[in-house]
Amino acid sequence: MKKVELLAPAGSFEKAKIAFLYGADAVYCGTSSLSLRTRADMKDDDLENTIKYAHSIGKKVYVTLNIFAWDEKYQEIIEMAKKLQELKPDGIIAADGGVIDVLKQYAPDVPINVSTQANIVSLHSANFWYKNGAKRMIMAREMNKEQLKYIMENKPDGMEIEIFIHGAICFAFSGRCFLSDFLACRSANLGDCAQSCRWSYNLYAEEKNNPGELMPIETSEYGTSIFSSKDLCLIEEIPEIIEMGVDSLKIEGRLKTEYYLASVINAYRNAIDDYQKNPENYDYTKYLKELDKVKTRGLTTFYFNDRNNKDIQEYAGRQYNEQYEFGGKVIEYNEEKSVIEIKNKLKIGDTLEIIIPNKIEPLEFKIERLWDYDTNQEIQEISPGVKGQKVKIFLPIKCEKDWILRRKK
Repeated sequence: MKKVELLAPAGSFEKAKIAFLYGADAVYCGTSSLSLRTRADMKDDDLENTIKYAHSIGKKVYVTLNIFAWDEKYQEIIEMAKKLQELKPDGIIAADGGVIDVLKQYAPDVPINVSTQANIVSLHSANFWYKNGAKRMIMAREMNKEQLKYIMENKPDGMEIEIFIHGAICFAFSGRCFLSDFLACRSANLGDCAQSCRWSYNLYAEEKNNPGELMPIETSEYGTSIFSSKDLCLIEEIPEIIEMGVDSLKIEGRLKTEYYLASVINAYRNAIDDYQKNPENYDYTKYLKELDKVKTRGLTTFYFNDRNNKDIQEYAGRQYNEQYEFGGKVIEYNEEKSVIEIKNKLKIGDTLEIIIPNKIEPLEFKIERLWDYDTNQEIQEISPGVKGQKVKIFLPIKCEKDWILRRKK
């Protein structure tokens, strides 16, 4: 069975390390000014450190330069291309033909991956980019499995195919959205999306013969989020995707927390490995159970199985997680008093789960004792007051640095 790449988002160097720890084969990341996530915390030095660290442990890094660039951006793009020619990431993700032309000239030794923003929905389009020097095609999320199968069966041998399997999807076609720019003067295509599709809107009806008399259409106290999509989840379809021969399975979420990354990556890592070891007994429900603990919206298969699928909108619009939240991250393990960085309030009696890399079942335990990090005195509870706040806690098993703790609400 062909080995498939699990590709995870990395909004920072620290998040990249978490992604690799929990089973990602590769990460994608980009500097804030030239990728579609300007709020991601990835400076040039962090990018360099991420690439060096990944290569030192046999992992891969793809760098995003996927903005649709104005002419005034091109000098910065040229300088970044030169830098990437030196750093040698495993690929550069781009969508703009002008940017790709620059990459071919100034970073000729780095493979080009055509972004989903380029809206590749056909073999003809994929072949166009392949003939123009691109190696990997990141397919539009609107494609269904029959269309993907056709491409897999007819593409050139050297062409790689990448698809999204989990995370946020756009109301717009493959993320090519102008709504944020129109409403908030923040362009999604330049990496500054205000997520206007997630906002709540008040709707009104106007009787044709009485213009100007607006009657509110009330849905709830929050209005209605008529543009907001559910999150993509193809955990049940993993066997079919692997059998297709897709090269890379991509998780969305460079702005997500380390907790989200650990939970989602670990679920898909186990799902992929378990299927490849024992395809006859693949049971997606145990992985879905883990994904349900971190979902922020409803889940959908979008158009993968059925082009007529209507279950793709999240009209309530609110992000939610009713049962679990980010508890903390292991900083240092000690047999009696381990040090963790807290992410939410913790108190004696709370139930925590240790998310163990490469194991689908987390280890549940209750907090029996807490110690102040600085004074070593016993305390009953602690709330995060400053960034990086720490506490000492008893952990029931030996944990490695950066393991993630989930708190049951």
